[in-house]
Amino acid sequence: MLYRVLADVVVFAHFIFIVYAVLGGMLVMKWRWTAYLHIPVFLWGVLIEAFGWICPLTPLENDLRTAAGLAGYSSSFIDHYLIPIVYPENLTRPIQWLLAGLLLLINGVVYGIVVHKYRRSKI
Repeated sequence: MLYRVLADVVVFAHFIFIVYAVLGGMLVMKWRWTAYLHIPVFLWGVLIEAFGWICPLTPLENDLRTAAGLAGYSSSFIDHYLIPIVYPENLTRPIQWLLAGLLLLINGVVYGIVVHKYRRSKI
């Protein structure tokens, strides 16, 4: 039971990491200091997608599920709703490149706005 709970916590953390990588730049619009946290997260997300690397959270979650004696996913909330988002089926290299590009585009726009507002406030 403990390993199952820990595996679910890892999936939830993975999901939060993904959401923060994509949308965390919006926090920078309000609190500029969060850029120090967000930029490494978003760059890691770009690298993972662009190079097809495996995030260290993925093997950790799999090891915890194996230790819990689980061969697959049951129908818990986390399994049903978060797993397909974190680990989508049919994820190909071109789709990963597209995701990396979207991540760069979204955050490029957000940081462009942040820089523009910062420059305007200095005038």
